[in-house]
Amino acid sequence: MSKIGFIGVGHMGGPMARNLLRAGHQVAVSDPSAANVAQLTSLGATQAADAGALAADNEIVVSMLPSGKELRAVYLGHNGVVARAKPNTLLIDCSTTDVESARAVAKEAADRGLRFIDAPVSGGVAGAEAGTLTFMAGGDEGALNAARPVLMAMGKNVVHTGGSGSGQAAKICNNMILGITMIGVSEAFVLGEQLGLAPEKLFAVASTSSGQCWSLTSYCPVPGPVPNSPANRGYAPGFAAKMMLKDLRLAVDAAEHVKQGVELGELAKRVYERFVQEGGGELDFSAIIQDIRQR
Repeated sequence: MSKIGFIGVGHMGGPMARNLLRAGHQVAVSDPSAANVAQLTSLGATQAADAGALAADNEIVVSMLPSGKELRAVYLGHNGVVARAKPNTLLIDCSTTDVESARAVAKEAADRGLRFIDAPVSGGVAGAEAGTLTFMAGGDEGALNAARPVLMAMGKNVVHTGGSGSGQAAKICNNMILGITMIGVSEAFVLGEQLGLAPEKLFAVASTSSGQCWSLTSYCPVPGPVPNSPANRGYAPGFAAKMMLKDLRLAVDAAEHVKQGVELGELAKRVYERFVQEGGGELDFSAIIQDIRQR
């Protein structure tokens, strides 16, 4: 079993770290929230003084951070992960960030003899708790092979997407699809309501026809047809609307950087911006149906 340091043990990182403990790994944790740390230490983890100390004391570092800004600060700071880690330490970042931040950290890590992969996840809090996440991993194949046993203790699928930054590229492209399709599914159900069509009847048709998609069959935005969807628990998040907005902004920004038009991505970003600005940010992203219904 490995000595693993885990930075960022909140809604996603906490369950991921718990699964590493269950797999028998020695886990040290670092997080700004004392409560988050206490939950993990009560299960057998140890507390690191800070991210730099954590990196110095462990052979593998896993992180789950809010954005590229925090990624650069934690990894590239004067007393950060890259500065303190021993040569050949394996660094696994599971955050969703901009591509350029992931590549900047990968370069600095390589220059200091460290191995780094960007491995953002799909599956939300439920997937983190169940250990069924999918990892989209960018970086050197040898580093990924070394990371695979750790990733498989937290998930069920690992896809090598290519070089550094490609994991982030895959994540933001995937979530742009997800945001767009959830709006489309929500509009269809609201239209069906206005036309007198029962939602369970629309689901029965669309889920077995050409309208089938993950936003419909796994995360249906109306209560009833999919028992495990957030619609059945007041839209308590699996994946919060504010996080969907973050990913849509990353996708649109990346598209602007490479001068690629993403008209539906832009539109989805504006729809979620409105929803978040009007107070829906803490709800699940499937609650966008409420915004559509109101309009």
